[in-house]
Amino acid sequence: MMLTQTNLKQQLITKIETVQSQLGGIDGSPVTNIKIKPDLAEEIETMVVQLEAKNPNYRPLLYSPLLLDGAWLLLYSTAREIRSLASLPLGLKVGKIYQIIDVNSRQFFNQAFVRHPLGLISGYVKVTATFEPVIDDNKLPNNRLNVFFQQRYIAISNIIGVKTPQLEPARVVPARNPVGRIPSLEITYLDETFRIGRGGDGSLFVLIKSELE
Repeated sequence: MMLTQTNLKQQLITKIETVQSQLGGIDGSPVTNIKIKPDLAEEIETMVVQLEAKNPNYRPLLYSPLLLDGAWLLLYSTAREIRSLASLPLGLKVGKIYQIIDVNSRQFFNQAFVRHPLGLISGYVKVTATFEPVIDDNKLPNNRLNVFFQQRYIAISNIIGVKTPQLEPARVVPARNPVGRIPSLEITYLDETFRIGRGGDGSLFVLIKSELE
């Protein structure tokens, strides 16, 4: 029996959430392909491709760009910058990672929450950026966005149970953009609550609509 778009989406979400639970991701940290066995990563990739083939919004950047608006929680990724968060210094562990998009201003920011397992310290890293749709030969936006990173904020929210608003942020530095190329993201699936994207380097991002906590 051929699965519907809704069934495929729910199966993918359930698969990722099950793996997340098995990995002990109690803080909602995203699953990455280096945390799981290759055959499981291949299974998730296959499910993603099947869902991409049933994208309900053809050319969303042209016909339904406002679906991108709001806060998105990262469930799964193969991106190098996400995988690198698994080895933070000082014993810090990454929790939930959000992407908050404002379509009208063409701005977004990525925010990753981190904490020490013993509760010694908690905070977040935030990266701000702008984006612009890539225009095709007919002078219309296709499914790809060019991304321009701006600032990186490092914030400490809590030290040994004491809130530290004076350290939000503790440091602000220019964000790094790749040399010789413009970062890009292709929107391969988008509905009101779920999004799949492919980076210009082939990386995969699976996100679900969520309120920023």
